[in-house]
Amino acid sequence: MTATSELDDQFHVFDTTLRDGAQREGINLTVADKLAIAQHLDDFGVGFIEGGWPGANPRDTEFFARARQEIDFRHAQLVAFGATRRAGAKASEDPQVKALLDSGADVITLVAKSHDRHVELALRTTLDENLEMVRDTVSFLKDQGRRVFVDCEHFFDGYRANPEYAKAVVRAASEAGASVVILCDTNGGMLPAQVQAVVATVLADTGARLGIHTQDDTGCAVANTLAAVDAGATHVQCTANGYGERVGNANLFPVVAALELKYGKKVLPDGKLREMTRISHAIAEVVNLTPSTHQPYVGVSAFAHKAGLHASAIKVDPDLYQHIDPEQVGNTMRMLVSDMAGRASIELKGKELGIDLGGDRELVGRVVERVKERELKGYTYEAADASFELLLRAEVQGKPLKYFGVESWRAIVEDRPDGTHANEATVKLFAKGERFVATAEGNGPVNALDRTLRVALEKIYPQLAKLDLVDYKVRILEGVHGTSSTTRVLISTSDGTGEWSTVGVAENVIAASWQALEDAYTYGLLRAGVEPAE
Repeated sequence: MTATSELDDQFHVFDTTLRDGAQREGINLTVADKLAIAQHLDDFGVGFIEGGWPGANPRDTEFFARARQEIDFRHAQLVAFGATRRAGAKASEDPQVKALLDSGADVITLVAKSHDRHVELALRTTLDENLEMVRDTVSFLKDQGRRVFVDCEHFFDGYRANPEYAKAVVRAASEAGASVVILCDTNGGMLPAQVQAVVATVLADTGARLGIHTQDDTGCAVANTLAAVDAGATHVQCTANGYGERVGNANLFPVVAALELKYGKKVLPDGKLREMTRISHAIAEVVNLTPSTHQPYVGVSAFAHKAGLHASAIKVDPDLYQHIDPEQVGNTMRMLVSDMAGRASIELKGKELGIDLGGDRELVGRVVERVKERELKGYTYEAADASFELLLRAEVQGKPLKYFGVESWRAIVEDRPDGTHANEATVKLFAKGERFVATAEGNGPVNALDRTLRVALEKIYPQLAKLDLVDYKVRILEGVHGTSSTTRVLISTSDGTGEWSTVGVAENVIAASWQALEDAYTYGLLRAGVEPAE
């Protein structure tokens, strides 16, 4: 689980989507969701991924156990979050501190009170005891071989009320061995000039290595984060797409883009900034929220231009109306209001998937147009890499990848007088020259279809026995309403060693699910090295 990174330790990008970001209203992450997001974040190249609070709830405890086994982190270190020990106790005997160690995480972030009123009213202890809680917990975890970061909760409000005590908490953490002490604008009420002044003063007065964690209640979280960097902070905590409690946190993507492109800091591995738009949209799909079209850098409208003065200028030089080249962040310039995939992104994705496009501009152009056509109908490939790979291979080979042909399928939902329900599916298909008819029941129509496909195909494709449908998401696409609305389904499938996602779009949820299931089984057989039947 230990990552190896080409980056040094002088500047940290720390993501807390899986903990702080998950506190956004409307986000309810399963363990499978958290694993998928962690993989995306590691692919992006952040240095640290805060996975949650092990011991506080079963889901986070399971996440850490599974992450150790299922994710081979290439860039990020997994971080466990917890609190300083209880007042009047010993860190070595505190159950929640033990749970942090049991998580197996090499890095631990502790939240500590730095506002005197919170110490006295929330913790119900003395200011001196709070300092000892910080010292004892940090030093104990350090002695156990863990790297420790300390989040000073409500730091800026605490500094305003009692600056000497707030700084005393910073000193206590740093002197006990914390690698970084993070100043948190927990209520989100600060402005950039205020943040810069406070961080500069605390840095000068304590000598501690400082980080910054900001909420967006004033709409200044990104600006406040960068102001802290200007003042000397070398650790930034953010969430993907700015997810978080109330109005959210500092958005990971504009912070990283600013650091790389405006500050000239190398905070990502080579080439990863170009993956930013894809990663942003993929995470949005996992949490089942529509990606913000007007999000800086990664929104589909971030580099969109209407006809008129802008268009005529862009014909001369695109830089006249763009602050960066959108390809630097994996986005594209758009002259029309429609979804677009750029040639560069297709070529990079083909290379990543091991598909040689051979510099064939005509082929890449066909793929771009195919993606555009499909996305206009509601498909999305940012979070459905498996469906995209099947599309790409079909264009390269001149025909779809086929392991079986479908004659027909049907799903029946029966509502019985006794209040019980029955879900049954039947499929008729051809594979390897044979015709198969199968029927199965399930706990829902989609589950019944999934089981029926297995019954029909497992005899000739035993590899399918390893497949497991691990996640299922439905979205009614914006712009149409009622029972005739277009429906998009995303399915995540696992073979025990990895997961992949597929997409289907249709006027009803069952038909969309069938498309996603077909892609899931086809990709599973491709992944298993099975030769296509035709």
